[in-house]
Amino acid sequence: MPEIIETTVYRLDELSDEAKDKARAWYREGGFDYDWYDAVYEDFQQIAEILGIDFKTRTIRLMGGGSRQEPRIFFSGFWSQGDGASFESYYAYRKNATVEIRSYAPLDSILHGIADALQAIQRRNFYQLRADVSHRGHYYHEYCMAVSVERDSPTGQGMTADAEEIVIEALRDLARWLYRKLEREYEYLTSDEAVDETITANEYTFTADGRRFG
Repeated sequence: MPEIIETTVYRLDELSDEAKDKARAWYREGGFDYDWYDAVYEDFQQIAEILGIDFKTRTIRLMGGGSRQEPRIFFSGFWSQGDGASFESYYAYRKNATVEIRSYAPLDSILHGIADALQAIQRRNFYQLRADVSHRGHYYHEYCMAVSVERDSPTGQGMTADAEEIVIEALRDLARWLYRKLEREYEYLTSDEAVDETITANEYTFTADGRRFG
């Protein structure tokens, strides 16, 4: 014979502190099965476009049978040696990048510095530098980016001696910037304040000891 068992359930704000911690742990363990980093990626793509970076893409198959192109941006994090962010792209000079990046991110001195470094080295090479960025290895951090720099000179003129190093370091600095943004976003989304807000908004209920019910 089936039995009816009654259980008293609680909202998050009705739990003890210890039970709240258990409820938050439940959410953190399984609550990030979505693309929580999408907003950071969108911002990064806007910044990359300003700087003259054109991402390589990969084909993503959709459940309905179609497909879409996704930029080749990668990261792993945030606890292990080898964690970081990287990308695959093409880079070429883009006019007004130093002005536009200050308009887009007026308080971000790191992005200003990257744009300034690229502008300066491009000027010394008559704005002819190009780069091809590819991924190598099994990790995703700035040193997994293989960067090939060349000067697209119609007369075959070579790069200045410091050009390759400066372009590579600027692109790696951009990957480091992305990783820090992702890390800060994750820390915010997993903070007690953000987790509590999400649990409350979704009206999740728990038993008295903080176990998820339903």
